[in-house]
Amino acid sequence: MAPTQPRSRPPGRRRLLGCALALTALGGVAWQRTRAERRLGTDRRALRPPGALAEAGFLAACVRCGLCVQACPWRTLRLADGAGPVAAGTPYFRAREVPCAMCDPVPCQRACPTGALGHRSLRITDARMGLAGLNRPEACYSFIGAAACNSCFKACPLRGRAITMRQGVTRLGGRFTPTVDGTVCTGCGRCEQACIAEQPAITVLALQQAERSGSRDGPA
Repeated sequence: MAPTQPRSRPPGRRRLLGCALALTALGGVAWQRTRAERRLGTDRRALRPPGALAEAGFLAACVRCGLCVQACPWRTLRLADGAGPVAAGTPYFRAREVPCAMCDPVPCQRACPTGALGHRSLRITDARMGLAGLNRPEACYSFIGAAACNSCFKACPLRGRAITMRQGVTRLGGRFTPTVDGTVCTGCGRCEQACIAEQPAITVLALQQAERSGSRDGPA
């Protein structure tokens, strides 16, 4: 007679209890991490990928998988390390270095497995990664009258809608003011990268930071 195979015993109560406690502990750690990250100061120039939820929701949903970074064909996105400028392991980009190329459809968003980057039906022109503004008017050649520069205007993928060159004498003696329509600007950052000033006159701020500073239109 062939030897009988020993019957597998169902997990004991202690084992099940241990697993439940471990899962609870992991959930608690994740919750504490997200809570702590929400209190971190966010670099105002570090921009989230297109479609990102508001910061608190984004931190709760993002699992730090890096798939959005891998999906970006322009190498715009990077993952933050322990030194910042945003929560470690989360994606961001800096407009002055490599702006968003405004891909449509949006590959980084489609690669996200958790919804941290919103609905996959997003049109790139509806994205709000940040908000551009003439935050250093003293560096703008057109605003100070040093030259009739419109590099930011020409670089904008929504030229004439997101950025216009408003005519009129400025307080620094120029004749044109780069003016941003905050309801249209996607925060892609092309204007900031194109600015010919050594320290860009027009900059893109993370959306919540821009709203706090009131950066929606160029200064008069």
